[in-house]
Amino acid sequence: MATTLPKTSSLLLSARDAASALGISARTLWSLTQAGEIPHVRIGRRVLYPHESLATWIARREQGGQ
Repeated sequence: MATTLPKTSSLLLSARDAASALGISARTLWSLTQAGEIPHVRIGRRVLYPHESLATWIARREQGGQ
């Protein structure tokens, strides 16, 4: 069964929106971000999460890769 993120018109998600879409806590998302395990971009001081990159990241993890 393929996991997909909810459709959004935004290319980038805030940390709160990304955590919600992934079904994880903001703290877990931040831990993954700091470890470099989850795709993210920095724009100024903000950390944002590319919608399509998160979907790809999920698909890779479903297939057993990390």
